[in-house]
Amino acid sequence: MIISRTPFRVSFFGGGTDYPAWYLEHGGKVLATAIDKYCYISCRYLPPFFEHKYRIVYSKIENVKHYNELRHPAVRAVLSYLECEKGLEIHHDGDLPARSGLGSSSAFTVGLLNVLYALQGKYCSSMQLAKEAIHIEQDIIQEHVGSQDQISTSLGGFNRIEFFTDGRFEITPLIIPNERKSELQKYLMLFFTGISRFASEVAKSQIENLKKRSSELYALGGMVDEAIKILSSKEIPIEEFGQLLHESWQYKRKLSEKITNKVIDDIYNTARLSGAMGGKIIGAGGGGFILLFVPPEQQEKVKKALEKLIYVPFNFENTGSRIVFYHPED
Repeated sequence: MIISRTPFRVSFFGGGTDYPAWYLEHGGKVLATAIDKYCYISCRYLPPFFEHKYRIVYSKIENVKHYNELRHPAVRAVLSYLECEKGLEIHHDGDLPARSGLGSSSAFTVGLLNVLYALQGKYCSSMQLAKEAIHIEQDIIQEHVGSQDQISTSLGGFNRIEFFTDGRFEITPLIIPNERKSELQKYLMLFFTGISRFASEVAKSQIENLKKRSSELYALGGMVDEAIKILSSKEIPIEEFGQLLHESWQYKRKLSEKITNKVIDDIYNTARLSGAMGGKIIGAGGGGFILLFVPPEQQEKVKKALEKLIYVPFNFENTGSRIVFYHPED
């Protein structure tokens, strides 16, 4: 039995510029961090005593004789990509719900790759995990997804990720004093809207609008370095990060009519009236989690105003996908 643990992520700025349809022509960049909420995948070789050869347990249970029969697209694609012909049992557990905007789908793909390589006794670097997860999601499954989630969940940490027109990407860890990072952490609040959605469907509508929303995407990408400047300076108040988040949300909501709705707008406006300075829906939009930037002295007021939502405290996570339990079979 082998278990992988892969972090979810929070993206602050630049989301939308990580779609290949955009950055292969214009370049792109994002500012994102892994968080201490995880996707766990356990895997073992299945003894040859069952009618089925592959058993996959997630929100559903699938027992099949060949991986091509699996309904779960990521599992089917990864098992085919790695040519896993030996019987397997795979279980998935997550700290947070799927389809919530925190990179859960990519965390699953990355974690599955990691655990299967370990089961085969092979080492796969974090960078290679990210590249292979991008290939599987974008080229094999052909989902409408960006390229930042696979990188954040594979490598972990708080990073500036730049995408180039030749398909390359570059990761630069954000180096700021621990005190400043802790200060930022104290201002951040995460709430679950209660709305689950398929990010690929929302992303598809954004991709279709890319040419019409170039000014918004350039602005969103430009905010990455502006945010880093705020965090890196002792003279600039941390509150300016929250104001920039608010500006970013005004641009992001214009990328597609599916990004927001009345429920999300009501949540955001209620939070702002209760003391939040800024915030955004995490991920493609349409539901999932909403990130808020709230002065510590206003946070109880915001919690009370949003008491019908689930509040999820979190911390930044420096490590990416890891094997946390390893008991190879003979």
